[in-house]
Amino acid sequence: MKYEGNIYRPPTEAGSLIVQITIGCSHNKCIFCGMFKDKKFRIRNVEEIIEELKEARSTYSHIEQIFLADGDALIYKTEDLIKILDYIKENIPKCKHVTSYASPRSLLLKTQEELDILHQKGLNILYLGMESGSDEVLKYMNKGATASEVTLAGQKAKKAGFQLVIMVLSGLGGKKLWKEHAISSGRVLTLIKPDSIAQMTLNIIPGTELYDKVKLGEFEVLTTNELLIETKLLLEHTNIDQCEFLTNHVSNYINIQGIINRDKSRMITQLDYAIKEDNIKKRSK
Repeated sequence: MKYEGNIYRPPTEAGSLIVQITIGCSHNKCIFCGMFKDKKFRIRNVEEIIEELKEARSTYSHIEQIFLADGDALIYKTEDLIKILDYIKENIPKCKHVTSYASPRSLLLKTQEELDILHQKGLNILYLGMESGSDEVLKYMNKGATASEVTLAGQKAKKAGFQLVIMVLSGLGGKKLWKEHAISSGRVLTLIKPDSIAQMTLNIIPGTELYDKVKLGEFEVLTTNELLIETKLLLEHTNIDQCEFLTNHVSNYINIQGIINRDKSRMITQLDYAIKEDNIKKRSK
């Protein structure tokens, strides 16, 4: 396999064969993200991808899951993506899942029929970087989508039958917009009804525009306690049956997991305990 630059994938894709069908991110303007700043976005030739899959098939005897990288593989032309999916289905029959990141823009650019076909062809799990359901936060972070666009994108993915994992970024509203971020994110998640919600915590990365804003005092980062309170508020305003909520990413301060709405009370109790413990530690110092 040929890889260019650093490769990023969700925690659940640790055992997947990673195939880099695009380089970088098609948007790459979010002020908090430093993942693809060293890459110029481009779409790789479909024939190159097929050759790499042939190589992987001859090298690995058992490939059960394939993750299509980089930051927004769904932006790939539908007809070429179908060629890749057809090759996988015909030549790597043990592959059970083909997955990729998706952006609101890439989902909205494709018709419902295109998404239906891609799902039928074997692309079955999408990771949608929503980050926030707040228009104000999305605009400040230059996400390139509004809350209504994120909602429509997610609903299109669900309608096509994809297993949809939505990523939310805790702390993205800072001290000024944390309530707006939590409540609005819960509202949008409730409208989309994803299969899973994966929460990560904002890291301030040197070299990003947000890092400069923090240094200038224009953006105030939440404390650990405030992040826990924000997560609790998010859960309180999310109303979905049979949706997994997990905070297993290394960036998070607490690892909780459960099904909304079934386990909501238990997860909130866990958060209450963590908030209380953090307050005790602060008082004892």
